Amino acid sequence: MTRGAYFNWLVYAVLMLGAWIWLAGDKPFKVTGMFLASGLAIGSLYALGGIGMVVLFRASGVLNFSAGAAGATGAMTAWQLVQWGIWPPAAWLACIAVAMALTLFYRRLIAPLLAWRETVVKAVATLGFALIVLGLVSFIWIDDPRSLELPTDQLGVRLFGLRVTATRLLAFAAAIGIVVAIWLFLSRTETGLQMRAVANSRDLSALLGIPIPRVETIAWGIAGLLAGFTGLMFATLIRLEPVVITFMVIPSIAAALVGRLNSLSLVLVGGLSMGVIESLLTLSPTLKGARPIAPFVIAALVLLWTQRGTRLTFGGRD
Repeated sequence: MTRGAYFNWLVYAVLMLGAWIWLAGDKPFKVTGMFLASGLAIGSLYALGGIGMVVLFRASGVLNFSAGAAGATGAMTAWQLVQWGIWPPAAWLACIAVAMALTLFYRRLIAPLLAWRETVVKAVATLGFALIVLGLVSFIWIDDPRSLELPTDQLGVRLFGLRVTATRLLAFAAAIGIVVAIWLFLSRTETGLQMRAVANSRDLSALLGIPIPRVETIAWGIAGLLAGFTGLMFATLIRLEPVVITFMVIPSIAAALVGRLNSLSLVLVGGLSMGVIESLLTLSPTLKGARPIAPFVIAALVLLWTQRGTRLTFGGRD
């Protein structure tokens, strides 16, 4: 890591600490700790969504806006199976399987038709697919209050005098574990190295004989798996509503932008910090209405800071 990167990390940490002191410095920890635990759990889901986007974008050049819709479909499927008396663990696995199936369906039938189109066109196509899936889900399941519970919701541990549910700990641990697992996969396995090669140069990778369709399919599969898991956790921690889960992709995009669509560790840090700040804004009577835009404000500030001194021209960067 360069000296400039260390400096950027230091500035980001100081700003996050300053935001914490500003929003929660005059309140007891028993109050702010609850919002911290909640923010870390939600931020973990933002990070997981962003990680799925980064993995897929690096391997295929597609910024996938349909991950939230795939996760929502999986979560609704899991809820329906539980209502039918299906063994809950099987329903949870079905959530992930459905999300992966939708993602791979798009990879198999739609993505090849747009392989040589611009990045913006590919992204808009995934957004259209997301709206189609959301429409079908809303048609199948009418808008009624629902809930999806996990056994970990009833379990908890005490940290610093606060009771934290095992589900929140699971979301936080999963975010860290998945970042480590994907990093090891990309750096230690042949397929991971092929994905990195495709990300660096698709044309050169094809000349070297790397099976690009296979590599892209694996990347889409990983993205679908993360979408299903994130949708399941989001339905449990927030609420089981297809529209809400579908548009969970918005803060996930902001987390991915903090990582500049490249660094998994920065996506994790960005997602966690966004979740915490968004949660702490609830404590401010003046700023609590700004919670929905907090992730993008943070992402915009990070991009402006990291691009300082860079001038964009019609010919490229100077």
